[in-house]
Amino acid sequence: MRAFFFGLIHIVMSFCPVTCGARAYYWAGKKTGARMTLSGKTAIITGSNSGIGLGVAQTLAQAGANVVLNSFTDRPEDHALAARIAKEYNIQARYIQADMSRGEDCRALIQKAGACDILVNNAGVQHVAAIEDFPPEKWDAIIAINLSSSFHTIAAALPMMRSAGWGRVINIASAHGLTASPYKVAYVAAKHGIVGLSKTVGLETAEDPITCNAICPGYVLTPLVEAQIPDTMKEYGMDRETVIKEVMLARQPSREFATTGQVGETAVFLCSDAAAQITGTTISIDGGWTAL
Repeated sequence: MRAFFFGLIHIVMSFCPVTCGARAYYWAGKKTGARMTLSGKTAIITGSNSGIGLGVAQTLAQAGANVVLNSFTDRPEDHALAARIAKEYNIQARYIQADMSRGEDCRALIQKAGACDILVNNAGVQHVAAIEDFPPEKWDAIIAINLSSSFHTIAAALPMMRSAGWGRVINIASAHGLTASPYKVAYVAAKHGIVGLSKTVGLETAEDPITCNAICPGYVLTPLVEAQIPDTMKEYGMDRETVIKEVMLARQPSREFATTGQVGETAVFLCSDAAAQITGTTISIDGGWTAL
């Protein structure tokens, strides 16, 4: 009986390398021990010259993917950033300017890239005001950039993915795609829309080797958030640690920021064979926020 038991364990461990951890992980692309490679894949990341988008782009590049960076600016430093990433990770990287508030620009971005195996929709803006005071032009801009841009890029990318026989759509939503806060009506509406869009695309591609999911971060420590800390300290008369835990992260039970690297690694996981049956759903990185 003991011999049978250990023999059974060996069989089970041999056939579930990812969950049991007894064998090398088997990922999309090449098998390299416990580290996946996305070599030969092209990833387009919108809104990626800073913050979460840049962190995701760097993590995908580290995994071997060629990356296309994007924002609405077209400065020398944008192209220099792509060149630096290409050199640092020994991959191909370039920057393509596109205004994500314009549907034609969104679709042109995908076409200019020439290939799209991995699409990360990250571009987003924010405005805070009560509904009756919310400027209609701000509503229109937030819905266009935070929601409609993803519809346009996905519509342009799916034919490429189907032709290639593989694809991953990763939409950066938010904890606000699963819950709400006052004074953020357009942002909350758009992020809830992103979750619904991800579900629909997941269903429409369910019989293809393509997945679509939404990552829902809580508060992530980005340069923009970091820059807000000193002013918040002055406003509340608190030291850095207290203002972060008691004010900025009041709704995040872990009382810790998520990092752009954690969002990036989650995106890399969603590109793996281990995630091939994860589609049309959300993954939260929010320190327990949406468990409340």
